[in-house]
Amino acid sequence: MKPWLSELLACPDCAGDRPLTLADAREDAGEILSGTLGCGACGGTWPVRDGIPRFVAPKDDYAATFGWQWRRWRAVQIDRLNGTRLSEDRLLRDTAWPRGWFRGRTILDVGCGAGRFADVMGALGARVVAVDLSAAVDACRETVAHHDGAVQVVQASLYALPLKRDAFDGVHCAGVIQHTPDPAHTMTALPPFLGPGGRLAYNFYERTPSGRLHLVKRALRLFTPCLPPAALLALCHGLVAVFFPLTLPLSRVRFVRYIIRFLPIAATHTPGLSVAQQYAWTLLDTFDWYSPRFERPQDHRAVAGLLRGLGLTDVEATPGITRARRE
Repeated sequence: MKPWLSELLACPDCAGDRPLTLADAREDAGEILSGTLGCGACGGTWPVRDGIPRFVAPKDDYAATFGWQWRRWRAVQIDRLNGTRLSEDRLLRDTAWPRGWFRGRTILDVGCGAGRFADVMGALGARVVAVDLSAAVDACRETVAHHDGAVQVVQASLYALPLKRDAFDGVHCAGVIQHTPDPAHTMTALPPFLGPGGRLAYNFYERTPSGRLHLVKRALRLFTPCLPPAALLALCHGLVAVFFPLTLPLSRVRFVRYIIRFLPIAATHTPGLSVAQQYAWTLLDTFDWYSPRFERPQDHRAVAGLLRGLGLTDVEATPGITRARRE
């Protein structure tokens, strides 16, 4: 745990921003590797293990398969490891935050997974608190370890974040909202952490007619979230092995490539990736289709209305993306 994080931590159980104290700390090279965080007001305690403050127990983790997923595929989507700028380009496109804006900012990255975007934001000069409910935090810590203290990983529920309100210049939440038990609650829980002038960016599955027509995916999802991860991986391996070769020629034909979205795999054909990388991304994304317990796409217009109702300004919404600002 980086020393600067203590300035941002607050008890997740008490009302208000009650600070936490650290006991039994073991440090190495300026980082707190283990210890116990405690609240003097309510008596709550939480461990620091492997440099990560952990505010959830395994029984709280409805996103356990994401932890399994990101530990297995930790490196696939990390720009500096795959030789691309795909994650950086997506971050800048989805948030519309200027590249130079990140330097010196403090940003909350909610649902960080393996650290795909936290790694980019750290490289752009931000100080990042990357939060995830699942064991993906261990993969994220490995991803961002090279940043020399700029990125701190925290394991916590986004419904009970152990962080001070009004403390962040930006809140980023990508690919998370639709996989939570209560998307509306998720979206209203995060703006209070923005400071004055802070920026918010949500990326989510858009509710579309084509989504309703994806009958094979919907049929498989009747049982796939209940499968053990190893069994689901075997199923995904089989589906990708059969259908990925078909998508290669289809993706090159302008008016035929639309068919790909109705296949039972999340085929990836992205410029800059080799065929082997595209196959790996497709396997990862297909697993990501079928593993989540919850999948609740949102209407960007409704998301925009919800954020305006919270008093946020400069709300911009397009399918799958909503941005806003706190005055």
